[in-house]
Amino acid sequence: MSKHPIRFGFQSGQQNVTWDRMREVWSNLDGWGYDSLWAFDHFYPIFTPDPAGPCMESWTLLGALSQHTRRARIGALVNSNTYRNPCLTAKMAATLDQVSGGRLNLGLGAGWYELEHGSFGIDFKSLRGRLEALDESCQIIKAMFTQDRASFAGKHFRVVDAVCNPKPLQKPHIPLMIGGRGEKSLLKIVAQHADLWNTMHANPAEMKRLIGVIERHGDTVGRDTDEIEKTIMLPLCYKAPKEREQMISAAAAAMAQIRPEQARDRIMIGGKDECLDKIAQYRAVGVTHFIFNVRWPILVEDEFQGFAEEVIPAVQRQ
Repeated sequence: MSKHPIRFGFQSGQQNVTWDRMREVWSNLDGWGYDSLWAFDHFYPIFTPDPAGPCMESWTLLGALSQHTRRARIGALVNSNTYRNPCLTAKMAATLDQVSGGRLNLGLGAGWYELEHGSFGIDFKSLRGRLEALDESCQIIKAMFTQDRASFAGKHFRVVDAVCNPKPLQKPHIPLMIGGRGEKSLLKIVAQHADLWNTMHANPAEMKRLIGVIERHGDTVGRDTDEIEKTIMLPLCYKAPKEREQMISAAAAAMAQIRPEQARDRIMIGGKDECLDKIAQYRAVGVTHFIFNVRWPILVEDEFQGFAEEVIPAVQRQ
């Protein structure tokens, strides 16, 4: 039996959308009972021909959205470790945890969008360097949350008696979500430091394999990785017309670099029974948190409301 309950969330990258629309949708999702709501940490729109389109900054946005939600946990899926000094990240996270009433999940990843780094003058280290820096940041951030003064001397960061006051409301610290799937290094960092792990474009069989990799890393570092909440990000297409199913399947296939007819097993798609079966398949391999990502403007609120009213209660009764 998993240590974690089944949860459902929503990730809305804040590109090509207005503040009013974002606020309205998050408020609705919070009211419908979704467990987690996520922005992303990008300065430019992603996966679009026009990176100069509108895209709001995530930490400022989350601070505002925290005042328009009441129960859902909030966060960015995930913050790029390259964009901020880890002590600054810890201070920002502790503040947001305070103003949100202890509802923050701190997402963190190694960083990948080279265009943003170049445009903003941010050092885009080698992949190995970014992963080393991520590992160091996890240690520094947790120390900032739990110690009166944090000191650390590593290859990428040096911290001397750094203070984080006030501390987060959550004890012993804000849950840390690490995103990614690099099997040699990234998943080892997950096994060492993460409270939650997220990846995307993976069907249940692939999730089972990746969770096995995390478990083997856990054996190496001496951690029970059942403590880590396994999450999957996938599109939602609930009770939609055939044309919309085809559109969502094509988009998911392009992201996963597979054929559209292969994409259905990594989408929450179809009616109630098919969705319940999909949840059961993922649950059987250890996934308990489902985060739906549908980009603006193709998001259809009726699908999210219908799923919340028909599928979530059925899962909770099981």
